[in-house]
Amino acid sequence: MTTTSATDPALDVEGLCVDLSTASGTVRAVDGVSFSVRRGRTLALLGESGCGKSMTALSVVGLLDPAAEVTGGAVRVRGEDTLRLSAAERRKLAGPVLSIVFQDALTALNPVQPVGRQIGEPFRIHRGLSRREAREKAIELMTRVGIPEPRQRAKSYPHQFSGGMRQRLLIAMAVALDPDVLIADEPTTALDVTVQAQIMRLLRDLQDERDMAVVLITHDLAVVAQRADDVAVMYAGTVVEQGTVREVFSAPRHPYTRGLLDSVPEDAERGQPLPAVPGSPPELSAVPSGCVFQARCPLVRERCVSERPVLRATGDARSAACHFSEELARD
Repeated sequence: MTTTSATDPALDVEGLCVDLSTASGTVRAVDGVSFSVRRGRTLALLGESGCGKSMTALSVVGLLDPAAEVTGGAVRVRGEDTLRLSAAERRKLAGPVLSIVFQDALTALNPVQPVGRQIGEPFRIHRGLSRREAREKAIELMTRVGIPEPRQRAKSYPHQFSGGMRQRLLIAMAVALDPDVLIADEPTTALDVTVQAQIMRLLRDLQDERDMAVVLITHDLAVVAQRADDVAVMYAGTVVEQGTVREVFSAPRHPYTRGLLDSVPEDAERGQPLPAVPGSPPELSAVPSGCVFQARCPLVRERCVSERPVLRATGDARSAACHFSEELARD
C-alpha cells in the first residue's frame, strides 16, 4: 500500500462511472461521482431513491451486481486505487480497511449459522485465530454493540433477534477488524424512530472510538443534519452539490438541494398540501444531455437544456453543479 499522511483522505473517489446492463440496453447509473472523506468524519450521500447512492457504495466496496460495471474513475484507499487491484487483493481489504453495513440485516446475515460464528469469521480469515478465540472476540463485540446476554445469544440464529438487534449484529461484523472506512447504506431502514436513534448513536460512538471515516447513505435529511459532517447531494447518478452540512443546509447553492430542504414540513397545516419537489427523477435511459435537473427546476433556462453544468466551487470547500447558483446565494 502507498504511504499516506494523517491529513490525506481515508477514502477518495474520483470520477466514478458505472454502467448498468438492462433489457433495453446499457445505461449510465453513476456518472462522474467524486468525493472524499477523512478519518473521524462522516460524509452523507443524500438523495432520492434511484439517484445512485447505493450503486456508488457497492462500487466502492467491489460488490456490484454482475449486470453493473465500473467503466471509469478511481477509488483510492490508503492512497491506492482499489479498482486496479485483483479480486484477491480487494478481498484482503474487505474488513481490515473497508467495510459496509447493509440496510437489510435479515438478508445480509446467514440464516443457517449462529451469529457468534458469523461475527467471529473475519478474525479467523484475516487474523488466523482459532474457532474458540474468534468466538471470544465475537462475544466482546456483541457486548460492545449492546446485545444482552451475549455469551448465550452467540448461539442464536438471525431470525431469533429483533430488527434493531440484527442491525447491531451487522455493525459488530463491520467494525470487527477496525476498518479505516465504514460505509453505512441506509442502516436504519424499516426500524422505528427510537431504534433508529440508538443505531445512529452506536455508529457515532464506534466511529469516535476507532477514528473511522464513515460514508452514510441516506435520504433522511434529519439524519444528515444530526450525524454527518459533510454532504454530497446526488441526483440522477451525479453529485449536484457538496460541502459541509452546516453550509449546504443553511445556504444551498443548487435548486435540487433547496427543493429537498423546502420539502421538510416544518410549518405544515392540517388539510394543506405538503411541500414537495415537483415531478420525478428521469429514467436512467432518458437522462437529458443538459442539466439533469432541468425538468423539475424553477430556474431552468435555455442554457440548462443545451449545456450540462459542471461541479464548481461556490465557496471554501463547497461546490455545486448549477449555472445559476449565484442567484440562489442572493435569495
